[in-house]
Amino acid sequence: MNAEIEAVILTTETAPNLPVIERIEIVTAECAFGMNMFKDLFAGVRDIFGGRSEAVQSTMRDARRTALYELKKEAHAVGANAVVGVDLDYVELSAAGSMVMLVASGNAVSLDTRQQ
Repeated sequence: MNAEIEAVILTTETAPNLPVIERIEIVTAECAFGMNMFKDLFAGVRDIFGGRSEAVQSTMRDARRTALYELKKEAHAVGANAVVGVDLDYVELSAAGSMVMLVASGNAVSLDTRQQ
């Protein structure tokens, strides 16, 4: 990850030790991903009989990391050094459940980082 894109990501609107200097704008990042046919097959079997699907969990973890990185890039592009109030939403794009979109959104802000 590029050092200039390192940004603070918070699910809360504020943090006691990081005062917000300026609220810039809402930023979003979208990550659509498909599940491998064989992953889907085994996930369907686990859905019937129970259990965890490591392959599906791994894909969703990668999607989350990608979406949050893209959110940091969006914040950096508008001159922010943080994104607060971050929300993640998963949306199923196909009836078979083989395509899922992850949307990350938040408020790009400038924090006073001198107090850290």
